Amino acid sequence: MTTIVFVAVISAAALHAVWNALAKGGTDKHLSMTAVALGHTPIALAALAFVPTPTPESWPYIAVGMVLHTGYQLVLLAAYRIGDLTQVYPIARGTAPLIVAGVSTVFLGVTLAPLELLAVLTIALGILSLGFVRQQDGTRNGRASLLAFITGCFIASYSLIDGTGARISGSALGFYSWVAIGNSVLFAAYIAATKPGLLSSLHKAKQTFIIGGTASFVAYGIVIWAFTQAPIALVTALRETSIIFALVIGVWFLGEKLDLAKVFSTFVTLLGAAMLRLSKTS
Repeated sequence: MTTIVFVAVISAAALHAVWNALAKGGTDKHLSMTAVALGHTPIALAALAFVPTPTPESWPYIAVGMVLHTGYQLVLLAAYRIGDLTQVYPIARGTAPLIVAGVSTVFLGVTLAPLELLAVLTIALGILSLGFVRQQDGTRNGRASLLAFITGCFIASYSLIDGTGARISGSALGFYSWVAIGNSVLFAAYIAATKPGLLSSLHKAKQTFIIGGTASFVAYGIVIWAFTQAPIALVTALRETSIIFALVIGVWFLGEKLDLAKVFSTFVTLLGAAMLRLSKTS
């Protein structure tokens, strides 16, 4: 992985943590998630004026990507309704790199160097450990864990689909712009059907719509581009270091407690990122 790609994905991870902090800070999680999902639309429409139209071969991937991104958002919402953030988020983000790495190497013929595989495993271990250590002071929530795992499956699925589609589209940004617009339409339709009146309250989440939506679009747009420059498994793993930035935001800006377990998990995740930077891409 080149220095440019590495720095770009780390920057995307930071932006990912920012929009998550905005979305999760709202009292109405449905409204916050809707604001972020629909907040993609203005910047996506603007981007389409400056990028080539994706190749016809990539449109099936765009269609599947729209559905997977929407499914991810809905399952994540369900998980947050019954589970704690510190349990759901690490499990969802930690399982995705493992699934992507497994599918890439077993079914897609991708060859990863031993150090690259070890780096992916280390990052996943560091992230997953954050979910498990916090359960010691509360009851275990098996249903929330299951939904978090399903969320991780959606993350892995759209990463593989988007990565493959972007590579054959001829325009990574054009590809993602159409995915984002389709995702916004599908999510808005779901909210209109299940939460009547919520869309009319979108002005209450103006900050999340503008800042969160833009940060989310830019963050994943960078990741989509990185998918075309490096193995999808490595990009996916590195992107999940966003949890480190989320912890920093939580401690410094939201007043959350920093304990030894969090320090350990952060160190392990950073170690994995360092290993990935030092590894030689196949």
